[in-house]
Amino acid sequence: MSNTAKREIISWIKTILLAVVLAGAVNTLLIVNAQVPTGSMETTIMTGDRILALRTSYWFDEPERGDVVVFRYPDDPEQKTLFVKRIIGMGGDVVQVENGSVYVNGEALNEPYLEVVTQGDFGPYEVPEGNYFMMGDNRNKSLDSRFWEHQFVEKNKILGKVVFRYFKGFKWIS
Repeated sequence: MSNTAKREIISWIKTILLAVVLAGAVNTLLIVNAQVPTGSMETTIMTGDRILALRTSYWFDEPERGDVVVFRYPDDPEQKTLFVKRIIGMGGDVVQVENGSVYVNGEALNEPYLEVVTQGDFGPYEVPEGNYFMMGDNRNKSLDSRFWEHQFVEKNKILGKVVFRYFKGFKWIS
């Protein structure tokens, strides 16, 4: 093999290694790339959709009610399971579900993203400071804060804010 061919092969190997390292760094530091395995967020996010969340979203801002976020499931002792839900309650809030509506601090939430009335009455739940109460948009088929042993998600367990779905089709998430 000639020196030119060897240099070309080495150049390709360096390029591929650099691409792999950069992709790993972006995925570890800047984004969360996840596939949604259940219908708990339908119709905002459907079963099998792939989503992208920005880890940078909360570097300078705080999570807000209504944000769709990726976080570590609080009942997983190994903290490997990721969930996608909507923030409903924040530290200091009292959350209650009554007659198909969600109330935060006694006021009904305006939730235009919901297509099905929430069944059952739940709460009240008092959200501790620095924690969040999460619910899926498909409330009647969502394993969320209402049913967890550790009902609240600590801020440091939130990995990022979901910004868009890129498979099946592109869709901005809000």
